[in-house]
Amino acid sequence: MSDKIAPRLREFVKRASALLLWPAIAVIAWGELSPANEIPDLNIWDKAEHFTAYFGLALMGVLGWSGRRTPLIFLAVVALGGTLEILQAFVGRDAEWGDMLANTLGATAGTLLALLLLWLARLVDRRRPG
Repeated sequence: MSDKIAPRLREFVKRASALLLWPAIAVIAWGELSPANEIPDLNIWDKAEHFTAYFGLALMGVLGWSGRRTPLIFLAVVALGGTLEILQAFVGRDAEWGDMLANTLGATAGTLLALLLLWLARLVDRRRPG
């Protein structure tokens, strides 16, 4: 039974991650480029919001397109964060190095977690009889 569920679950996670990455990018871009008074205040430390957003992007990106593309996905997520920080200066927001650091740390943690999950999945596949 579990032999049939694991591959289907893995494929579902891969497809869902790849599909949900694009709306997530749109929401993050909206959040970072909207005027500060139009964004809902979540009462969370600003850097934690940045970390969480880029953690999720990197996690979804690597799970959705794992393999040799992982370094490229990581760099793309970090570049997106940097680009959005720079663009904030043009829409009346403050670009901060601290935000960029939080973005990069989030992307790093998301990438590492995704790689760990993929490694564990391969380990389970190798131990499965048959």
